Amino acid sequence: MPLSSSRRPLFALTLLAIFLAATVAFVETGPPSAEDALAQEIFKELIEINTTDSVGDNTKAAEAMARRLRDAGFPEEDVRVLEPHPRKGNLVARLRGSGKREPILLLAHIDVVEALPSDWSFDPFTFLEKDGYFYGRGTSDDKAMAAIWIANLIRMKRESYLPDRDLIVALTADEEGESRYNGVRWLLANHRDLIDAAYCLNEGGGGQMKEGRKLSNSVQLSEKLFQSFALEATNPGGHSSRPRKDNAIYQLSSALVRISQHEFPVELDEITSAYFEKMSAIESGDTSRDMLSVARRSDPQAAARLSKSPYYNAVLRTTCVATQLQGGHAENALPQTARATVNCRIFPGNDPKNIQGTLESVVRDEAVRMSPLQPASPSLPSPLLPEVMGPTERITEEMWPGVPVVPTMSTGATDGLYLRNAGIPTYGVSGIFGDVDDARAHGKDERVLVSSFYEGREFLYRLVMALSSSN
Repeated sequence: MPLSSSRRPLFALTLLAIFLAATVAFVETGPPSAEDALAQEIFKELIEINTTDSVGDNTKAAEAMARRLRDAGFPEEDVRVLEPHPRKGNLVARLRGSGKREPILLLAHIDVVEALPSDWSFDPFTFLEKDGYFYGRGTSDDKAMAAIWIANLIRMKRESYLPDRDLIVALTADEEGESRYNGVRWLLANHRDLIDAAYCLNEGGGGQMKEGRKLSNSVQLSEKLFQSFALEATNPGGHSSRPRKDNAIYQLSSALVRISQHEFPVELDEITSAYFEKMSAIESGDTSRDMLSVARRSDPQAAARLSKSPYYNAVLRTTCVATQLQGGHAENALPQTARATVNCRIFPGNDPKNIQGTLESVVRDEAVRMSPLQPASPSLPSPLLPEVMGPTERITEEMWPGVPVVPTMSTGATDGLYLRNAGIPTYGVSGIFGDVDDARAHGKDERVLVSSFYEGREFLYRLVMALSSSN
């Protein structure tokens, strides 16, 4: 049935609206640029190489990236894969500059935590683009950054860019676990000259967003000290039909309950004070007021209120938590041994021996022995270097007007601690934004926003150009 003349204008307007909406959608989600397409291609290749500790091969991933660099025209002597052990290879590549200033180290680890396919909605080692996200183990930790470093280095080579300092990319192994094959630690001990630099850009920072709104772009300047303690209670045991008043499991359980009820004191330093000061302008209401009070040390109760948030609590103090538990040897026998692991994340500047002493005084039971599982590796914070912070703030404002740059202390741990201890200041910065309520690193269906990956690539390209050009 033909349209009446009165309805034709409305129909035409409707068609026009549909056309304009489709056009806008194409502009927003159209094909990526050549630079983004290369980064995505490299990202896919890295994700689909299993680099877990159990069965993965870090060397295979390092060699794949080395081939890309050689194919792009990098000379053999500037692209090296070094392995302290089979499957634990590290890539070190260099774009040579004029030598006017000391090099910059661009670091990312390419090992990933374990991922059981049965736990995921799809194969964790198949790169998947779906609903505006890239999925796969390592997409957020830390293969996105690794792919970006390689893609941007290739781009700079193609553009015949001559930096005023060498740019060194290091893609390393075994960041995710305690291992004698940790790439950064091994390179520092055996090939320091290949990665020596004025400072390093690493993981640990990045953008925070909530409900689609970008809140802040963080720069990690320090991190808490990782230290685990073993707690053990022993007992002669016996038959379960004749219980004793002392029981290894009960003794250990009581000790863990007392630890769970202990709260370490609030601590602040230059970095965490600046963090709460900056965040007070981003948050609102009572949270904003409490952050400002904490930063200015004006209200002791403000920290208590903020501590209700697990993250803010972790920023404010040392934390210790039970993470592993085992005990007994048979269902019809009294336990002869009960063991637990308590993992502590220690605020910078504290001696782990003092933390152990505090825990022992909290436990108050000589029958429960406590010992560190491994030596701790403290590291001092990196300075708020204007050479790094200035360009970071300028480029953040160019790309995301109004989004502040916030200095942070990581509550977790990165390989930055080894570099800081070696005298190489390290800055966690990526420009890759993620939703604060959707953190999936180390978890099921790990993912990163497609748009955030592309934006991070452009941000890091501009940042490294700014840091390596005297003009």
